[in-house]
Amino acid sequence: MKFDIAFRTILVAGLVAVAGCSKTDKDTDFALDNIESADTLYNQALANLDAGDLKNAEKRLDDLNSQHPYSELSRRSIILKTFVNYRKGEYAEAASSAKRFLSLYPSDKDAAYAQYIIGMSYYKQIPHITRDQTTTAKAYEAMNALVEKYPESEYVGDARNKIRITRDQLAGKEMLVGRYYQERREFLAAINRFRKVVEQYPNTRHVEEALARLTESYFSLGLAQEAQNSAAVLGHNFPDSQWYKDSYKLLQTGGLEPREAQDSWLTGGLFGTKPKT
Repeated sequence: MKFDIAFRTILVAGLVAVAGCSKTDKDTDFALDNIESADTLYNQALANLDAGDLKNAEKRLDDLNSQHPYSELSRRSIILKTFVNYRKGEYAEAASSAKRFLSLYPSDKDAAYAQYIIGMSYYKQIPHITRDQTTTAKAYEAMNALVEKYPESEYVGDARNKIRITRDQLAGKEMLVGRYYQERREFLAAINRFRKVVEQYPNTRHVEEALARLTESYFSLGLAQEAQNSAAVLGHNFPDSQWYKDSYKLLQTGGLEPREAQDSWLTGGLFGTKPKT
């Protein structure tokens, strides 16, 4: 798995870093009995992680940070602690730890990995479509930040996939609420939701239905031109869609047919009726 590969990379880098450390604790004349050297604590944490002992690994990392907060190994321990939190399913803690790492070391070689963990921590908490989607939006924002800030990162491919999934989820929520309003005949509220899907989430699987629902809602309000235009855009972009066939039949019941409106918010955009080049 991607996380395991990343962890192995961090593990090897950590071992190399330890090999070059000088044991300054032994050079001090006033070493305290309960203080262990940074490299000893770090090596113990690495050994615990390699053995799958997350509990003791976390304890060693916490000891390292508290006893040697300004050491180079303390920096490495933060990203390892982030990994431990994520593996334990403690996603809020993982995201918090990753954010701390980025705030302290924004240019570090593990910065992209920290950003990825933030995104994955939110992604793992995405709720059912019927619930509030704030966490979904945070997952999208974190993954989008990864793509923008670290375009050469090995995590970009998966981040793009997660972006597609989160956007689809957010669009799905808008559709759910829009249908609710439409069923209650609150057509203006429904239109606002369906329009948001078309404008903000144009590359999701919900756009066909959103355009059809716009046609239905406009038609129900007696807004013939808007209904005709929505159907025309639907037919232009999805000519074989059942949603288009149903919309066409609906317009026919009122003696109408799909027709482009030159001054509509839909015309000329991504889903306009102009021929695509």
